[in-house]
Amino acid sequence: MPRSRRFKQVDVFTQTPFLGNPLAVVLDAEEMTDIQMQAMARWTNLSETTFVLPPSDPRADYRVRIFTPEYELPFAGHPTLGTAHALLEAGILSNVSNRIVQECGVGLVTIEKTPHGALAFQAPEAQFQALSRESVVQLEAALNTSSLHPEHAPALVNMGIRWLVVRLTNAAACLAVRPNPVRFAELRRWCEADGIALYGTHPEGLPAYYEVRALIPEHGMVVEDPVTGSANACIARLLQQQGFPDGLSTRQGYSVRQGTVLERDGRLQVRYASNTPWIEGHSVTVIDGTLNA
Repeated sequence: MPRSRRFKQVDVFTQTPFLGNPLAVVLDAEEMTDIQMQAMARWTNLSETTFVLPPSDPRADYRVRIFTPEYELPFAGHPTLGTAHALLEAGILSNVSNRIVQECGVGLVTIEKTPHGALAFQAPEAQFQALSRESVVQLEAALNTSSLHPEHAPALVNMGIRWLVVRLTNAAACLAVRPNPVRFAELRRWCEADGIALYGTHPEGLPAYYEVRALIPEHGMVVEDPVTGSANACIARLLQQQGFPDGLSTRQGYSVRQGTVLERDGRLQVRYASNTPWIEGHSVTVIDGTLNA
């Protein structure tokens, strides 16, 4: 017998509906099986669907499971902010302070409310791995570009989800990339990456300091994710590990635009506190109702 469950679909990293990254959120997913969760994620056909459960760790305010249409993720950025937004809006987290603790596959993730109505998550710790010269040659072929930044080598950054972070010479070169699907699949298997995160600087830092793109495999194709919290968290960790090569500092942080090629206008802010990056953005609810499942 289907059960009625509270459900929201939110647009993350935007204040304007349809310009960010959509997320489906089941607010009370108790008694749903793994098979049911995966089936629903496949049905929504969004990049991620989240399922809220009671926490198993007493330090957490809730537990979340994150599913793509094909598999479960231990962590993802826009689902973290979008789920917290949905829970706050529904009044489920009405007793929390300005800090929220989410339990997920990588452990506990802290989320902060900001004074201007956004939410920010603390980037998990990351591990870094340089690419071999052979992999860099494969990367250029996979991206159909000769515009890799000569001074900043690509690196694999792992924070539960594993992004190959690639810097282009500038934002225009980033936007011009048109990947080769066959070479992309070969490279991803070679590197064992979940996706490739591209970034480049805008002249004068406008309309944002960095342009970012996130390319992921899905159903045998290369798909672009509109706005990606985990990819931006990996970029932020790598920039910090490189000693802020653009003259930025932990005091400044920087702004990001993502989704341009998809005619989206995702916006987020990266700031650093206690030597840790925080990924900040707004969310807006587009659908609010119930799910019979």
